[in-house]
Amino acid sequence: MAKRVAIIDIGSNSVRMVIYEKVSRFAFHLLHEEKSKVRISEDAYKHGGALQETPMQRAFDALSDFIQISNSFKTNKLFCVATSALRDAPNKKDFLQKVKKELKLNIKIISGEKEAYFGGIACANLLPMQENALSIDIGGGSTELAYIDKNNVSHPLSLKLGTVRLKELYFDADDIEGAIRYIDEQLQMLPAMKVETLIGIGGTFRAISSSIMKRETYPLNKLHAYEFKVTHLQEFIEELLDAKSNKELKSLFINSNRFDVIKPGTLILQRLIKKINISKVITSGVGVREGVYLSDLLRNSKHKFPHNYNTSVRYIIDSHIKDRQFSNNLSLLAKKLFDLTHEYFGIDYKYRYNLALAAKLYPAGSSVHFYSQNKHTYYLIKSALEFGFRHHDIMLIATLTKYAKNKLPSSTHLQLYKKLLPKEQITKTLSFLLSLSIALLSHRPRNLDFELVFEKNTLHVNSSKKLYLAKEAVLKLECEHNSFSVKF
Repeated sequence: MAKRVAIIDIGSNSVRMVIYEKVSRFAFHLLHEEKSKVRISEDAYKHGGALQETPMQRAFDALSDFIQISNSFKTNKLFCVATSALRDAPNKKDFLQKVKKELKLNIKIISGEKEAYFGGIACANLLPMQENALSIDIGGGSTELAYIDKNNVSHPLSLKLGTVRLKELYFDADDIEGAIRYIDEQLQMLPAMKVETLIGIGGTFRAISSSIMKRETYPLNKLHAYEFKVTHLQEFIEELLDAKSNKELKSLFINSNRFDVIKPGTLILQRLIKKINISKVITSGVGVREGVYLSDLLRNSKHKFPHNYNTSVRYIIDSHIKDRQFSNNLSLLAKKLFDLTHEYFGIDYKYRYNLALAAKLYPAGSSVHFYSQNKHTYYLIKSALEFGFRHHDIMLIATLTKYAKNKLPSSTHLQLYKKLLPKEQITKTLSFLLSLSIALLSHRPRNLDFELVFEKNTLHVNSSKKLYLAKEAVLKLECEHNSFSVKF
């Protein structure tokens, strides 16, 4: 697999490019992202799907700059895929040939089912594991859906429903009833299946999710894996569709560049929710581009990561942790301490993984600056622990690293992230266990050179060594459990 890969996605609304860099076999991160709202399908649906000259030229100019950007990053591969607008265009050959001749770029037009599948494998691999979920990607010319159960993707489906298509055929003529009839007719093609979770892909869904997030003053600035109740979505959809002016759309936190297409996309979403009974909604920050990348990266493993593998964790370790032995020892010790004390402290076993991972990633921030290690590890985890985690898990792991070593999480921090963190006592106890792990490894042994025994509220640390630094560090720790003690 090439080290650097560029993916260009030509949609009906926008042309987008991402550049990914591999850091180890299956670990990667985003190097660059670019977007141009060329609207290649503008006025096409009024002319039988034929692409018009001005939009085609905009797309051509954007692609020319994208290729230059890709070259500047010295990418090893460049994939360019096109979806609905080019799929449907009777004059697509004119555009394809011009791009190939003048830009030396081969554009691959993918089928609607392939587009749905690419979006599905991106969600299956890069979101927290979902069961009985349906992904929906509302584009400018079409809407793609796929059924996702754990890491399996099936029933890819493409419907001729899109924001620009509906705008030009129905909304511009103020024929909303006609749009509803057309949407409902298309949705009849959706097979009967059990769906509990709706996964939203694409610009329309991200715009709606972002608006809901702002209205709720959500504490974490991260759209990918943002979850909310379907009732919140239904309420917001009603308000959005009832908005009478751009001023009202703006008051709902909709960006001005979406004013003309947000209602058609929202109507598609509303009709789908009326058709299927879902209980939860999750936002995906990944889609076709990531699916194209993963289909190449994971081509020899059935488009799935190895069991219990997380690409974001691996990226942070590969890029920011120099002493892997210490990182592994810290994680091992944190698990030992948890196993010995979690019943005493009354902490659910499900938090063991969060604590162990916080311990493993704790050293990452020192790669940026040693004296502000905690701050940088906290920031790295909040931003770069991107794929495969719920926001609750990301925030807990980040919080544990922020306050590790000698103090407990502040009341201000706990209050700010109250929606995402466990009960205060649980967070503080997990923080103490991480700090205790760091303290006991103050002398940084290559392997654990002591044994732990927990009995009668006391943790006994038995070693043939004096562990002078460890004793000193343990004395500095804050612990709200007054009856708990550590004895060397």
